[in-house]
Amino acid sequence: PIQEKVIPSLLVNARDLIALAQTGTGKTAAFGLPLIQQINPDLAHTQALVLAPTRELCMQITSDLKSYARRIPSIKIVAVYGGAGIMEQMRTIRNGVQIVVATPGRLIDLIGRKAVNLNTISYVVLDEADEMLNMGFQEDLDEILKSKINQMNKNIAMWCCLFVLTVSSCIPNNQTTENK
Repeated sequence: PIQEKVIPSLLVNARDLIALAQTGTGKTAAFGLPLIQQINPDLAHTQALVLAPTRELCMQITSDLKSYARRIPSIKIVAVYGGAGIMEQMRTIRNGVQIVVATPGRLIDLIGRKAVNLNTISYVVLDEADEMLNMGFQEDLDEILKSKINQMNKNIAMWCCLFVLTVSSCIPNNQTTENK
């Protein structure tokens, strides 16, 4: 499965990664377990960003990550998405979270309100990136990633992008981990 290929790679050699896997094959565990391992629970600032195309996936990823981190109570994870109270989301982030799981539109809103600081983020995951593109989030992703790329320092540990199979034809083979 996808975990066998991705987890060792991210734990040993945190770097850019593109992984292709269909829904239901364990992508969240594949990026989530190494992500939690890399987080410093002693630092209260946001260290990781996970982008998802829908609020349902955002909530599911958050639930899974919280489950994986249940034995590390000092790791705080928040889901931020439209349709929920933005003030409560901002308050939670301000109180200190290490992992923000967000939909692109809500994240841009929070960045505009200066509620999320991308300077402190070392890990970025795009889950179902092809779906985000299909849903018209290209400009939002460009804005978020351009903002992050402009702020990255040379010490960034991991930039992890996960795609599903619908975009495999546009990704060079030497950058891909596939689950067949």
